[in-house]
Amino acid sequence: MPSAYDDSMQDFFLAMWHVLLELAPWLLLGAAIGGVLHVLLPPSFMRRQLTGRGSLLKAVALGVPLPLCSCGVIPVGLQLKKSGASDGAVVAFLTSTPQTGADSILVSASMLGWPFAIFKVISAAVTGIVGGWLTDATKNPSTASLSIMDQPEPLPDNRLRALLSHSLELLRSIWGWLVLGVVVSAAITAFVPQHALDGLAAYGGLAAMLVTLLIAVPLYVCATASVPIAAALVANGLPTGAALVFLMAGPATNVATLGAVYRMLGRRALSIYLVTIIVGSIVCGWAFDFVIDSDRAPVGHEHVMTNWWSVASAWVLLALTGWFAFQDGLRLKSRWSMPRQLGPAIEVSVQGMVCNNCVAKLEKTLKGDQQIDSAQVTLEPAQAVVRGNVSEHRVRELIRQAGYHPV
Repeated sequence: MPSAYDDSMQDFFLAMWHVLLELAPWLLLGAAIGGVLHVLLPPSFMRRQLTGRGSLLKAVALGVPLPLCSCGVIPVGLQLKKSGASDGAVVAFLTSTPQTGADSILVSASMLGWPFAIFKVISAAVTGIVGGWLTDATKNPSTASLSIMDQPEPLPDNRLRALLSHSLELLRSIWGWLVLGVVVSAAITAFVPQHALDGLAAYGGLAAMLVTLLIAVPLYVCATASVPIAAALVANGLPTGAALVFLMAGPATNVATLGAVYRMLGRRALSIYLVTIIVGSIVCGWAFDFVIDSDRAPVGHEHVMTNWWSVASAWVLLALTGWFAFQDGLRLKSRWSMPRQLGPAIEVSVQGMVCNNCVAKLEKTLKGDQQIDSAQVTLEPAQAVVRGNVSEHRVRELIRQAGYHPV
């Protein structure tokens, strides 16, 4: 006879499948949109647009639809800074981009409704513009950025292949956080009693937002992967305005992002960035509860998608996630079991890498060169160690091709 534990685990796995049915179609569509943007916009396009008048508006307009988490946005922000973008434009980009993205917008609309998704986009744009304006307004005029001339960059020969490759790279960079988001969401749905968080609302929306903020600021959550968690929390009684705070502050702030902003722009810009996110998320959360009746928001997984494309998308996402996990496992295994290499090695320090996805991307680029026998990339220290019949000049060129900066 089935026990209560067996029933709970069955509910847990069923909840995971329901989350996948809702998440997968929009996530795959968003990744495809990200690939289209990557193919259609030349790599230097953003850098050219983020200087001069209107740079803040351009930074937000370009950043909001890009499906970049705080992990992926840091090297982009670093490159923008090195290419001459103003500090305000960089802060506007770093603030608005992680909060949204084409995939995050679609998933938010699916799980929490279009009013919530649209309000989330507006909130990200407003906080980005405010943070960028405050950064430029308080900056010392004597510390102007040095502009670097862009070199002509050819478009990919096979655009379809480039689109698919970039879309898969976007999914690869967040697959671990997606798994975490689905598991946490399912656990909340299966194990937390329904309406268990109703007590937070009794203390007022502001109290719920402050508690949510304390959790979200240091935590690393992806804008897309955090949506299922927020939807499950709303279903269990969390005020919708507090869920908006979670989806704004969580993706935009974490220890790695704050450290990168400090290194790129200094203490003053970091303070403005952090205050803008904290105050902006509270104000936007309060405004959402004031403007939109939270009772009208969809409740978590109340409407489960069971059509054929949702099921097919869920299986595709499961297959891709398994493949990404397998590849990352092989990479880690080969790194630990790699025997000591004899012969001379070329060591080049690298700037711009912030996560293991960056490491994997650079290793793949280096190993793709026929003259390189082995390549090992590490974050601490940030360097590439290459062996083979290859010159240091060629290694540095490959590092630049991967989007990073040899020192």
